[in-house]
Amino acid sequence: MKSLVVSFRNLSLKGIRTNSGGQAQLSPFQVMVHKEVADHIRSWRFIVLLALIVLTFITSMYVSLRNIKPAVSNISDPDHLFLYLKLLTTTDNTIPPFHVFISFLGPLLGISLGFDAINAEKNNGTLIRLMAQPVYRDNLLLSKFTGAMVIIATLFISLCLLMLGGGLLLTGVRIEPQELLRIATFIVFTIVYVSFWLALAILLSIQFKQAATSALTAIGVWLFFTVFYPIVVNLVIRAFLPDPSFLSRDEIAGYNEMILNILRVAPGQLYADATTTLLMPSVRSLGPLTMEQLAGAIPTPLPFKESLLIVWPQVSGLLAATVVCFAFSYYLFMRREIRS
Repeated sequence: MKSLVVSFRNLSLKGIRTNSGGQAQLSPFQVMVHKEVADHIRSWRFIVLLALIVLTFITSMYVSLRNIKPAVSNISDPDHLFLYLKLLTTTDNTIPPFHVFISFLGPLLGISLGFDAINAEKNNGTLIRLMAQPVYRDNLLLSKFTGAMVIIATLFISLCLLMLGGGLLLTGVRIEPQELLRIATFIVFTIVYVSFWLALAILLSIQFKQAATSALTAIGVWLFFTVFYPIVVNLVIRAFLPDPSFLSRDEIAGYNEMILNILRVAPGQLYADATTTLLMPSVRSLGPLTMEQLAGAIPTPLPFKESLLIVWPQVSGLLAATVVCFAFSYYLFMRREIRS
């Protein structure tokens, strides 16, 4: 923190300016972002999670490459021509594909980067010294979020480029523009999904004084929505749902749609729906379909635009949840007394 305090000297709050030698100086916000990125990179918890995510990525790619030939040779599969999408979805059922791994490991990455963002600064006594510098209070919160987002975006973009480069070298097949668009959108959705858990962790770091309490609360929320929430929904639905033998097909479809909408309260379900539709172009609906709707339908892949329209409600939900968590964090932090 000493180097950060020294870096704020002779800096303008209005942005970048030049010193007497004509060299551009960074604004206080940029200095804070650089410091946050450096702290994350040097922390052991990030190194451990990075190694875990990279290991799962390599393992998933290895299993996908071993099974890629029968996957692309299966002409009954409407998606068999999308080689690079198959690299992300093909598995031999020994381990889940990469996007399923991310739905479990992504929240842990976001929580680890944000659970002690504010309370650790306050407990170490650096928050008061930092706020004594010529910086705006909201710049601290924005730098915490921006620095972690830079780390998350760099990680998943690098993994995406590694997958594309490895597939190109091993198969020699060029990637189609639609595949590139779908993979790029998948990376964007993954970043949004992890950013939600990051915003939630920062919110808890402001609400609780101890970092251990905020970490345990964030992990508890993640476990509830990942493990217990579907169980609770199934138990409640079984208790109140009428006997299916006395329901018509339309009523059964309506109840199934209601159950899916209740399950979509969980962020993991929203992410799973979005990534499945993007990485499997033949998916035409995320809800139950009647026989009348399936009659005459040709099992062909959907264009990228139509797949994006199907998952847009899920993406909007994740974005809205992220904005709400960060806005609430902003409100609490701006009203919090930091001198006590």
